[in-house]
Amino acid sequence: MGLKPLLESQYLCTIFQISMMTKKGILLVNLGTPDSPTWNGLRTYLNQFLTDRRVIDLPWLFRNLLFRGIVVPIRSGRVSKLYQRLWLKEGSPLKVYGQNVAEGVQNRLGSGYHVELAMRYQNPSISSALDKMKDNAVSEITVFPLFPQYASATTGSIFEEVMRIMKKKELIPSIRFINSYYDHPKMISLYAEKAQKHNLNSYDHFIFSFHGVPKRYLKKENNYCKCDTHCCKNIVDQNQFCYSAQCNATAYAIAEELGIPEKKYTLSYQSRFGPEEWIQPYTDQVMFEQLEKGNKNILVFSPAFVADCLETTIEIGYEYKEEFMEKGGNQLDLVESLNDDPKWIEAIVDIVTT
Repeated sequence: MGLKPLLESQYLCTIFQISMMTKKGILLVNLGTPDSPTWNGLRTYLNQFLTDRRVIDLPWLFRNLLFRGIVVPIRSGRVSKLYQRLWLKEGSPLKVYGQNVAEGVQNRLGSGYHVELAMRYQNPSISSALDKMKDNAVSEITVFPLFPQYASATTGSIFEEVMRIMKKKELIPSIRFINSYYDHPKMISLYAEKAQKHNLNSYDHFIFSFHGVPKRYLKKENNYCKCDTHCCKNIVDQNQFCYSAQCNATAYAIAEELGIPEKKYTLSYQSRFGPEEWIQPYTDQVMFEQLEKGNKNILVFSPAFVADCLETTIEIGYEYKEEFMEKGGNQLDLVESLNDDPKWIEAIVDIVTT
């Protein structure tokens, strides 16, 4: 064999060996959580969260003056007290469960993958997670938002931040974005399994409560959207990325899995603030309407959230429940989030590897 063919052969072998050693990166991203349940911790977190243009689409100067100067200082004290009720001894549930999930996914995927958890706001940051992937020489990255349904303010913001960071780098690996997985069979099955820990026959009605968004946001994103029950009822080409349509699909899939007839459940939206009209119906109003109909025993699902957080444990599990009971309700229970359940980890592995 001549020198040139030999060198080419050695070169190809080296390239093959390198390709066999490279890892695939999995970036799990949730919205975020304060580093501590204190006034300062909440102020830092809310300043970052509420000045994101995808969360609040007001002009930059007005948005920053309003929220940094007025809203955040006022809300930080009250919200920090709520976080203190939510906090685990290990820290924020969102971070604790997220880290457990990342470790579980890593263990299942093995040494050929490098898995990192990141938060869109606060820590661990997306930037630090991407740096760790660079240090581990990953050949490609799959970005997996911990939100089953796509929304501009959550999944869209995560994608934008990843691209903002990566466009400054000289070497950019292949990047794959998981847009949504609102009806993934393993996830739906696990939500149903969590619900079956309750005696379903003891409830008069079921509520599927999703995080709300201003109605204007949906119309801005999708000209097809009319923000009513008819246009969001089914997924079609025109609304395949519509948050409300995906929420409907999630609720329908879980109800079908459990055999809950359509007349016995309602889809609603929670966590609104400000004077603007948000997508309806609102969860608190639905609860009271059901109470007026004589439905005093209600089970609530929150399938926009895959881990226990302020909106589930506190808003529904404490605040809504307290109001419901004060107005004459007998029972208002919340279906447990997926948290770090091994079957949830299996579902993530299935999604990121297919």
